[in-house]
Order: sequence, then C-alpha cells, then structure tokens
Amino acid sequence: MYSTGVIPNQRIALVFQYLGTNFHGWQRQPRARTVQEEMEKALFEILGEPVGVYAAGRTDTGVHAVAQVAHFNTSSSIPAHKWAAVLNNAVPKDIQILASAAVPLDWHARFSAKWRRYRYTLYTDSQPNVFVQPFTWHYYYEALDESLVQAALRPLVGHHHLAAFHRAGSQRQHSWVDVQEAICYRHGPFVHIEVQANGFLYGMMRLLVGMLVQVGRGERSLENFNQLWTNELREEVKYAAPAHGLCLLRVGYDNFPFPPEIWHDTMPKFTFSPQC
Repeated sequence: MYSTGVIPNQRIALVFQYLGTNFHGWQRQPRARTVQEEMEKALFEILGEPVGVYAAGRTDTGVHAVAQVAHFNTSSSIPAHKWAAVLNNAVPKDIQILASAAVPLDWHARFSAKWRRYRYTLYTDSQPNVFVQPFTWHYYYEALDESLVQAALRPLVGHHHLAAFHRAGSQRQHSWVDVQEAICYRHGPFVHIEVQANGFLYGMMRLLVGMLVQVGRGERSLENFNQLWTNELREEVKYAAPAHGLCLLRVGYDNFPFPPEIWHDTMPKFTFSPQC
C-alpha cells in the first residue's frame, strides 16, 4: 500500500486496453465481473481507500477496447506519469494501462470527450481461424458486398435521430447522435466497419451492423435501409451483431495530454496477404 502523502487532490487520466471476452462490460454490476470493478479494486489495493473510476464510454458485455479513457481523483504522492506502471501490477492480465497523466480537476473522461470511434470486424473466409475468433464475427454464410455497406452508411453522417438502433434499457432520454464519419472497407476476408460520433446509443453499433449485413448480402435494399432508420422503425431491427467483433478504437479530446502513438491507432488491424 502506498502513502497518500500530503499533496493536494489531483485528477489522473488513463489510457488503457481490455479484452472484453470475460467482462460484463465496463460499468460495475452486482454479481458480475466488470472492468470498472477491477480498476477500482486495484486502486483500493494500492491506496487502501475507495476510489471511483469514470470512463469515456460504457462498453457492453464482450466488447473490447484498445484506447479507452478514464479518470480518478487521488491525493497520493505517486507521480501522475507512474500510475500506469503501478496499476499494471495490480489489475488482471486482460487489462493493460498504456499511459497516465495529470489533468485539470474539471476535466472529465466522459463529459470532456468530443467523439468516440468504434470498429466492427467481420471475418468472411469459409475456413475458421482460432486466432481471429475472439475479435471478429465469422460471417461466411453469404458473400458481403462492402460497397453496398458503404453506400448504406453514407447518409448516416450528420445529426440524426437514430431510435431504430437504440436498445431498450438505456437511461438516455433521446436518440440524437452526431455521426462524424462512417466507413466500410475490406482487407481480404476481413470487412471493417468504423463509425465515429459524439456519442453512441445503448447497443447502437451492434444493431447497426446487424442491419448492414442484410444490406451487404443483398437481402435489404439501400432504400429500405434508409427508410428503416429515418422512420425510426425499431420493430424491424431484430438482430444485433455478436459483441466480440466490436472494439472501442479511441476517444477524442481537446488538449489531450497523451501523444497520438498512445491512443490513436493501437489496435492491430487484421489484414490479408495472398500467398505467392
């Protein structure tokens, strides 16, 4: 246990990763293992007192993160930049702290964020691959046309009411989202869908991908897809893509105290090189 010292209270920002496979999401829940619980347990072990940890986004059960951002307050004498190493000695192996830094007391991991970006990855080869299985949806039933998916995503960019992709159970009072970018691209058998927005609705990405797959395989027309979300036809959105294909890529802030190599593109991207 570390001494809390006598220095004034300070706020520490963290950039960290976690494998979502064995977590019931970020937010602490009764009788369920969550990332927030593990982080707060580690801080209690270090400091000997309860410390709340607040994240930029509440990922769901099974969803991964490669550059999640969080903050906590402490009066410990541990230098801000050393908190990453200290925490890595206390958190479980499926969490990794990339960096830590001091931020102003009015800076907030969630409310100071300008945008979040998620990537969903589908693996379309007919042969299964155990090494990509934890991070992709193995979708090989029908051919997927990524150009159709891209065409369906294009009208989503802008300020829209996306109630069609809003799961029940959310405390959010509205479904307005500012989508800043939405793209789909292919690397061999891997199809990647990335969406950047000011915030994400509960279940939004997985519901969206579930419908985009219908477009990509030709089951749902572009016109029908556009009518679905513009007319807020939530009852027609019946399937969510599996959680393990989804990853929180990064979070954007003004005056972020970390260099881009720490947070901007830290997820290995599945690619494909044809054999000679």
